[in-house]
Amino acid sequence: MRTRPVIAASIIAAAAAILIGVMLLVVRPWESGAPRDTSAGPASPAASAAATPPVLDPSTHLLDDAGAGAPVVVEFLDFECEACGAVYPTMEALREEYGGEATFGVRYFPLPGHFNSRNAAIAVEAAAQQGEFEAMYQRMFETQPEWGEARESEAARFRGYAEQLGLDMAAYDEAVADPATEARVEQDFQAGIALGVDRTPTIFVDGERLELTQASDIETAIQAAIRD
Repeated sequence: MRTRPVIAASIIAAAAAILIGVMLLVVRPWESGAPRDTSAGPASPAASAAATPPVLDPSTHLLDDAGAGAPVVVEFLDFECEACGAVYPTMEALREEYGGEATFGVRYFPLPGHFNSRNAAIAVEAAAQQGEFEAMYQRMFETQPEWGEARESEAARFRGYAEQLGLDMAAYDEAVADPATEARVEQDFQAGIALGVDRTPTIFVDGERLELTQASDIETAIQAAIRD
């Protein structure tokens, strides 16, 4: 049984940012610009249960796969979200510590209020189609201070990242332009809405949503799942 915590400066530094982010970076579906459909009335409990998607589905991008029976950590994130950027070093440290014992997955949840969050997700998904999900995921968070909160498209910058990673640029451009790529991003977003995700980062461990009060809550949940 593991008892030692991940003693990483990133965890301490991220704690305050996570708390602020959890309180402030909230997205409500009815604020995204889409009209609400109230004509059908409330769904029955059975229908709601049937409609709830799995936290981890076959399309979820895995950063580490510990195999069958291992605890599963899934983060719904927004690449432009400052709280996600703050928790990124923590998640990387936890992956290094528990990567052989827990599976780590990522799902897109671009917040409507972030101008380039969807552009970033589409760029990452286009890179994923060439097997470079993790590299582009890391590049987005490592450079977030350079482009986050911009009020114009950063698609050209993201294309530059793809070039730096050595991707086939014709295939990358085709993927970015393909509506199916954005649909893949939207698939994760809608799954998040159905699962009650209303902020980023939102982290699930073995299907249970964490209510974060401090950064160490993530590791505590992982350790408990490994023991079970």
